[in-house]
Amino acid sequence: MRGSILRAAREASGTCTVRAWDEGDAILRARAERRAEEDAERLRALEEQGIDLDPAASGRHRHEDLEHPDDHAHPHAHSAPGERPVVGIVGAGAVGLALGVALDRAGWPVGAVASRDPERRERFRSHVGSARGFAEAEALVDDVELVILAVPDDVVGPLAARLRLYAGQAIVHTSGLLGADVLLPSLSAGSQAGAFHPLVAFADLDRALAALHGATIAVEGDDELAAHLADMAEAIGGSPVRLAPGSKAAYHAAAVLSAGGVTALLDTIREIAAVMGLDEAGALRIYLPLLEQTVANARALGISAALTGPATRGDAGTVAAHLAALEAGAPAAIGVYRALLERSVSIAEGRGTLSPDASERLRTALAGDP
Repeated sequence: MRGSILRAAREASGTCTVRAWDEGDAILRARAERRAEEDAERLRALEEQGIDLDPAASGRHRHEDLEHPDDHAHPHAHSAPGERPVVGIVGAGAVGLALGVALDRAGWPVGAVASRDPERRERFRSHVGSARGFAEAEALVDDVELVILAVPDDVVGPLAARLRLYAGQAIVHTSGLLGADVLLPSLSAGSQAGAFHPLVAFADLDRALAALHGATIAVEGDDELAAHLADMAEAIGGSPVRLAPGSKAAYHAAAVLSAGGVTALLDTIREIAAVMGLDEAGALRIYLPLLEQTVANARALGISAALTGPATRGDAGTVAAHLAALEAGAPAAIGVYRALLERSVSIAEGRGTLSPDASERLRTALAGDP
């Protein structure tokens, strides 16, 4: 719950003050107004001297580093006090689409989407009718207050370097690996950067939307922005957590094993089951119930207590027979089998169910040629 995450943030910092979005927005507006007054004073001094530091071409005007035609509209979206911020999502792939739909259904205004893929852009707008569509991310910034970069990790940095936020805006990415610092090039005075990573497999829209309910969502940002992102996480049914500094790579590695790692394991099981003449559907029908039972046991009993199989009994002969069968029918699976059985032996040793002799026999069987 948001209360617990914000409480933890206060305890960690000692002086953390959490504000609602409208209060934080007012602070940012006041800060921006002060900066604007200072800038205006400097510009007046320059104008009195007849100096134009960055002249725009005839018929055009500038907003920070961006130059536009004079008739270009700049709505600079701004929510009223107490209202949710207007969200813009860059990237209309699986993650961007699911977040857009989830936020829209939760009552958060989704004002714009940016994608160079016209089909993805229109698909997004078919699900979220309030969103204006843009081909380029730069054009979206004027329409929103909170920019969400739902793009591949390698794209986040270069994209952030092209964007320029206005005072009072915030930008976050959905990467499970990168920190908020990668977004710093997009910031200006009075803007904020963070991260918002739902721990969900976005393979299918409907399944992803269902999975968001109860899902862990890692948020990053200063205390003020973290509070806003925690609100957003809870609005779409998630449970926000704030990661300890420096832990994000480990967090993401565990997430990859929880999703892609399990998928790779299932593919290995499929390959071995093919030796028996089973296709993929047959392999899943036979072995998925056992996998699901194991997960249920781990949840109820703990990981160590859920371990079963030859590693718990010291059955070195069984392990040797497995390796011989894999060598004959599924040699590409041997590396996965060995790695997981090595881990199983370590777990069994840790819970005290193996004698030293049994452990040695198992490790010898695993290391030997089948």
